[in-house]
Amino acid sequence: MAMAGLKPHHRIAVGVSGGPDSVALCVLTSEWKKDALIGIIDEKDGYIDGLLAIVVDHGLRKESKDEANVVYDRVSKLGVRCEIASCDWLHGRPKLGHLQEAARDMRYQILQNVCVENQISVLLIAHHADDQAELFILRLSRNSGVLGLSGTAFVSELFLTKIHYYGEESCTNGILLVRPLLDFSKEDMYEICQKGSILWVEDPTNQSPLFTRNRIRLSLRSLKVGTFRSEVQALISACRKTRSFVDRICSNLRSQTVTVNAHGYATIDVQKLDPSSVEDICLSKFFTLILQFVSQRHRPVRGRTSKLLLEYVRNFPIKLLEMVSLYLFISSVYHFFLLTSPHTSLTAAACYICPAPRSNGTKILVCCSVDSPSPSEVASSHKYFHEGNTHFMTNDVKDILMNAKSYSDCMVLPDASDVPFLQATTSESILGEAKKHHLLSESTHESIFLLQKEETKHFNAKTEVLVPAHESMLQIKSPSTHVRDAVGPGQFHHFMDRFLLMWRVQKQIMSDILPAGEIASNWNAELVCRDFPCSSCVVGQEATVRTMVEADWLYLARLSKGQTMESCQEGKVLSACKMRKIFSCSDYVRLSAQTALLMLKSIPLAARRGLPVLVNSQGLLLSIPNICFRYCPYLSVTATYKPRVPLGGGHSSFL
Repeated sequence: MAMAGLKPHHRIAVGVSGGPDSVALCVLTSEWKKDALIGIIDEKDGYIDGLLAIVVDHGLRKESKDEANVVYDRVSKLGVRCEIASCDWLHGRPKLGHLQEAARDMRYQILQNVCVENQISVLLIAHHADDQAELFILRLSRNSGVLGLSGTAFVSELFLTKIHYYGEESCTNGILLVRPLLDFSKEDMYEICQKGSILWVEDPTNQSPLFTRNRIRLSLRSLKVGTFRSEVQALISACRKTRSFVDRICSNLRSQTVTVNAHGYATIDVQKLDPSSVEDICLSKFFTLILQFVSQRHRPVRGRTSKLLLEYVRNFPIKLLEMVSLYLFISSVYHFFLLTSPHTSLTAAACYICPAPRSNGTKILVCCSVDSPSPSEVASSHKYFHEGNTHFMTNDVKDILMNAKSYSDCMVLPDASDVPFLQATTSESILGEAKKHHLLSESTHESIFLLQKEETKHFNAKTEVLVPAHESMLQIKSPSTHVRDAVGPGQFHHFMDRFLLMWRVQKQIMSDILPAGEIASNWNAELVCRDFPCSSCVVGQEATVRTMVEADWLYLARLSKGQTMESCQEGKVLSACKMRKIFSCSDYVRLSAQTALLMLKSIPLAARRGLPVLVNSQGLLLSIPNICFRYCPYLSVTATYKPRVPLGGGHSSFL
């Protein structure tokens, strides 16, 4: 608990399935809280203060409800407050081949929701050493590298997909997921329960060989002699040591070379990065984290895409440009080639990557690509409903992370010479290196290889069945089909997990962001009549937020020149403008468009396509809030860049 930064006074939830693992975790956590003797028992109900057990009833078996009630009673007798949360399968029961994965996703979503409702920012999960061994074999069969073979993190940060809006900070706060039993074996779980005379339940689906994890578990069970187990755990520990080193290098590189712009894109200083001096594994992970941040994808880049990114940065044309920098003419010609050549740009993982404009090839631009192959590749959007109370997680999480950092700062961190597997690029090479460095004996190496081979065969057969040849191609959808969301006045809307957007029509002119001093001095809010906005105004009660398209730029150019506007085609003016000094609607829009065009020129062309744009039900452009364009002086639109997941993917620890 100390390694995770946790102290007994922190509010903690425990995921309890009723099996021996989660019951043992519940016992240990309750005893840890009791031993602290800090206001432990709540006088009202006799439960341990600040500890909640959450039982998720998946509802996939007839007896699941009765089992959940049994677990509730057993946990309550330990003095732990308990809550049962049931799954609601709105789209029907998941198919057998995806049952465990769907159940896991649903379970974590419910656990997060219950934590939010109970103002808890730490969730304990009972993953243990045997689970790590199963995951190790599973990922070996998928040909994972050393980072994947490190298993699950000791601590990771979960970022909520749907939460109530408590203020701007609430969009970036996560829940800490802590796995304090990673050094415990399955036998330890049984022993803890038995010594405490506590019963547990066994899920019969955990014995079915139809599921991958179950099949691996059954295979490992026959091999879990002392030597095999200790060697596998030693190999996993070596992988985790490598991952911790890589994470530290990536953290340093991010702080030194990456700049995040308020418009939602990032630039990488290639000169400071110096790719030639960075190990492949570190450079690949560095780029993976940046792309995951910019795109706000739920899963990181892997496989071929990761190799493509590594090749791109290794061959980035900065060196060529330096060779011709003394010759102005040649440099300008090459700069033109650099920006127009298809070989200098790359679209990957819902991001567009290219040389940053006006950087002479010394910086890389990474921005969101709205032309993603699939809606699942880009971040989702959610509506937020305002709540009056202050967000509860901020102080707890900051305090816990500070405690964890104080603990880790006392540890001796390895340097590159002490880290294994930095050069290993495949699972086979990692096993070979482990054998070479005597982490694995010949017999253990052979057993792992056979398990890997068998599970790879199952995986390949499953892939052939699930992905027929005629359905293997991804459907490509235009931005307008999936990067578009309806949003009502007064609603907070987190667009594509990036921009916190809200719009409303005001009764007073928004003079604070009027586009020019001249118009601000002439538009007088006191002269506005009650029937605002004007009778010809296009602002209504319905609006849609989408990403910016090229037509928006062209439309702004037309407006800036005083050309036709749909609402002023017949020479209509603002109905409130009855005084001679008041400008017409067309004057306001013209000046607003002129100012917006100037601001747009400072944003790279590729990055503009990720900006949120507000349009009415007829598709007419109402506002581009990031550049202060508004069609109407009574329209108030704000769009604050608030990515759901921070740069670096949030806190994690592979100690």
